[in-house]
Amino acid sequence: MTEAYIRNKPGMSSVKDMPLLQNGPPPGGFALVRYTRRIPSKGPSAVAIFLAAFGTFSWGMYQVGKGNKR
Repeated sequence: MTEAYIRNKPGMSSVKDMPLLQNGPPPGGFALVRYTRRIPSKGPSAVAIFLAAFGTFSWGMYQVGKGNKR
């Protein structure tokens, strides 16, 4: 289909002759988009996780040392 048929404007010789049809934003603008990260404050702290991991690693190395002495 041609633009002349779609826009119901007979005799158009160029695309430049077409009327501008553009959508704009709604009156008052678009609603705000919240994009901030929301990290929950539940669960153990980073220090508690680090200490637990360090303790587990230390206990494991102690067990390896005990096994090596035998």
